[in-house]
Amino acid sequence: MKYSLLVPIVGLAIAVPPVSAHHSPIIFDTDAVIEIEGRISRYDWTNPHSYIFVETVDADGGPTVWQFETDSTNILARNGWTPETLTPGQLVTVRGNPDRNIDRAHAMLISLETENGAILTPTAGDARAPAAANRVRSLEGIWEQQLENFVAFRAAGLNVLTTEAGTAARESYDVRTDNPVARCVVYPSPTIVAVPQHLSEIRILEDRVTIHNEFFDVERVIYTDGRGHPDGAERTNQGHSVGRWEDDVLVVETTLFADHRSTLPGTGLPSGARKRVVERYALDESGTRIDIDILYEDPEFLAEPFAGQLEWLRSPYEELTPFSCEVDQATRFMAEPPAP
Repeated sequence: MKYSLLVPIVGLAIAVPPVSAHHSPIIFDTDAVIEIEGRISRYDWTNPHSYIFVETVDADGGPTVWQFETDSTNILARNGWTPETLTPGQLVTVRGNPDRNIDRAHAMLISLETENGAILTPTAGDARAPAAANRVRSLEGIWEQQLENFVAFRAAGLNVLTTEAGTAARESYDVRTDNPVARCVVYPSPTIVAVPQHLSEIRILEDRVTIHNEFFDVERVIYTDGRGHPDGAERTNQGHSVGRWEDDVLVVETTLFADHRSTLPGTGLPSGARKRVVERYALDESGTRIDIDILYEDPEFLAEPFAGQLEWLRSPYEELTPFSCEVDQATRFMAEPPAP
């Protein structure tokens, strides 16, 4: 059994996956890669993260159990994992990005190699829509937000100009205690639109459009019957959405967001009382991609509106899977890793 820190990481960058929406780079050092050889002591198939515990021997010859955090069960399942993929006692070699707190035996999974040479990764990379989907000319269907696209969207959000209140909110944000997902609370728009690798299903009805995202099983209802936003209504996590059609483009306006953190990925920005998000969903010519333009305004926290672009790819052969968030698992990264 062994543990090694692979530095420098020049030449290893392509092996390190971009940070997902709910694995924060604040916690993990994505510029470092560790490699652990040891035996599986526990494997938790749970949401919003799954965990792999690997027992190894430290530099002093004593036992150490490393905790590797990885994606939710639905993402893992689409990439070949099952609840029975790993068993206690199994010899593995695991690579990951370590926790910035060097006193914690905790890392984000990059890859896992079994004793027979099989290599498992949390994701196989961005999907591509099958050619058979080219004949479909509708926003209806199942779609997947792309990881690479999310990384660019997140980077743009981190550079958004904020008001004095917005700057204070960002500086006070502690991902270990303020991240809503750590309390099993789903992100609001526009972050929920950007969450990568989870599937969304769009349904077009006579008086509304629904978007069901498998991340936290959230369903957004967009009223297209001509109604406006209600006066004095309760502010909610996902807000109140109304939509209209401009030819084949669905335009969605959402207001009445409840106070919330991380309204843009990684920023910790709250949702103000006057927050307004406009999304434009346009199908490309092939019918395999939705181009989404987002305009996000919040005069309380943003010094200027944020504009971003996202891309969903059609995934007609995939199925949404239930997502049951377990609070004990969601808050796990906020404290020392539990004993195996």
